[in-house]
Amino acid sequence: MSSSPIPSSAGPCPCGRTDRRDKPIAYALCCGRYLDDFDAVPAPDAESLMRSRYTAFVRERADYLLATWEAEHRPAVVEFEPGVKWLGLDVRSRSVLDADHAEVEFVARQRSLAGVATRLHERSRFVRAGERWYYIDGDRR
Repeated sequence: MSSSPIPSSAGPCPCGRTDRRDKPIAYALCCGRYLDDFDAVPAPDAESLMRSRYTAFVRERADYLLATWEAEHRPAVVEFEPGVKWLGLDVRSRSVLDADHAEVEFVARQRSLAGVATRLHERSRFVRAGERWYYIDGDRR
């Protein structure tokens, strides 16, 4: 179990997405609709899926991470490092390669229980199957 509290559904979404006025979007209106109703509401594009997967890491939602991982690359389990505090997400670029393939480059920052800050910089690959996008894998930078 993580020592950091799970953000509330009413607060800003952990992914950091903002509206046109640069105000944070609430979790329930942003990634929450994908995480909390995965069967009915798929992420509409690769960037939204990547943001929702970041939010799933923040909220320790292994079920969502596994469900949105492309089957051939999906691990058997997702484990969370105890006490990690996620500090933010920066989407660097997004590329639509064709109707069913896209890439998103991002930097996610976190701090361990011991206070060590790290950055995960990755160019992630996504594939669309039907109406759903799935994470394939990524190249760390």
